[in-house]
Amino acid sequence: PGGGVALLNVISALDKLKLSGDEATGARILRRALEEPLRRIAINAGKDGSVIVEEVKRLKKGEGYNAATDTYGDMIAMGIPDPAKVTRSAIENAVSIAALVLTTNCLISDKPEPAAAAAPAAPPMY
Repeated sequence: PGGGVALLNVISALDKLKLSGDEATGARILRRALEEPLRRIAINAGKDGSVIVEEVKRLKKGEGYNAATDTYGDMIAMGIPDPAKVTRSAIENAVSIAALVLTTNCLISDKPEPAAAAAPAAPPMY
């Protein structure tokens, strides 16, 4: 199911893990990150994202929020699919990079260059 529902379904697996310390902190961060796509969809639709997320968590698996019609229901039946393999790969890659950054003593990134000045306007043509 699309619309961020597949990501919310993953949270129940996180809740089953017995973690402590830094691992528990990481799981809390990941849990919040998994809610964010649906939260952003709701905010973009003019709704309270946290309310929508909590409502969708109470629904059956596969059901979610359709921002276009402001309704809840079966996401596949409403024509809102999500390529699960792509979503899973995105999560795995994001977690992998986060773990790499946390275990590294330094991080190198590009310094953004200031924007170039706009070209002067052409003189008016008469």
